[in-house]
Amino acid sequence: MDQLAAMATFVRAVEAGSLSAAARSLPSSLTSVSRQISALEEHFGTRLLLRTTRQLALTDDGRLLYERAKSILGEVKEIEAALSRDRRQPSGRIRVSSPSLMGRLVLAPLLAEFLRRYPLLSVDLVLVDRAVDMVEEDIHLAIRVGRLRDSQLVARKLADLRMIVCASPAYLARRGIPQAPRDLADHDCLVFSDAPGSAEWRFAESAKANRKIRISGRLWMNSLDALVTAAKEGAGIVRVPSWQVDTELMAGNLRRILAEYEPPPTPLHLVFQPSRLASPKTRAFVDYLVERWRAIDPFRAHTAAAS
Repeated sequence: MDQLAAMATFVRAVEAGSLSAAARSLPSSLTSVSRQISALEEHFGTRLLLRTTRQLALTDDGRLLYERAKSILGEVKEIEAALSRDRRQPSGRIRVSSPSLMGRLVLAPLLAEFLRRYPLLSVDLVLVDRAVDMVEEDIHLAIRVGRLRDSQLVARKLADLRMIVCASPAYLARRGIPQAPRDLADHDCLVFSDAPGSAEWRFAESAKANRKIRISGRLWMNSLDALVTAAKEGAGIVRVPSWQVDTELMAGNLRRILAEYEPPPTPLHLVFQPSRLASPKTRAFVDYLVERWRAIDPFRAHTAAAS
């Protein structure tokens, strides 16, 4: 069995919705398509598809193979392209994920020059305020805030971000100003998370020691933009990157608190899978973004101002 060819047939069958449709689009015979998928099931020792007369349904193992096979086949195409064309002319599509506000205000303005520089490339910019699954969501590169937990990813550091705590003057006038992190237990905190529950905010106890304070928020959101809006309206205390609320602080809509307890800056990285490293389009985007980011350094003033 040609395993790559069988996986390509399997992916085509899933996306076409039936074996006969896959056979027509390849083109191939229905018998050949059915034989290749059966060979895959025998090879992996599990059922991949539930077949009916009208449609296909993926089993859990089939869904896993489908996602991984798409990624593997994409890598093979990139390798073939890299070996068969001039490396100075990367081409194809790049999917990049970024936190929403950062993507809109910082990354998006840099893309016009990138597209002019590489006319054979196209970019899909996915703006989400969560850590994406780069394999399952077919993401080539991602901008991530904070310490990296996945050691299998390759990372290029872009900047440092200062996380600050702030609230509206109206809220502080009504509820008082916390003097130490432990005072947050008596306040309404606005928490950035995909799922309500409990959260921890990190503060500096001294020059060398940090302490995590457990936060039980009254309002949970998966959008920092929305949290800042709620904080401006007096809903409570929020912890966000300093650059995000710089304008609101200057306008007096928010007031920074607990500044003396702020921890060291948080790193911002551009990450990608090791298998993407040899891709000309990945290298082109990584090199360009690092070059332009260092030139404009969009967060330097905010990090320095918060120090």
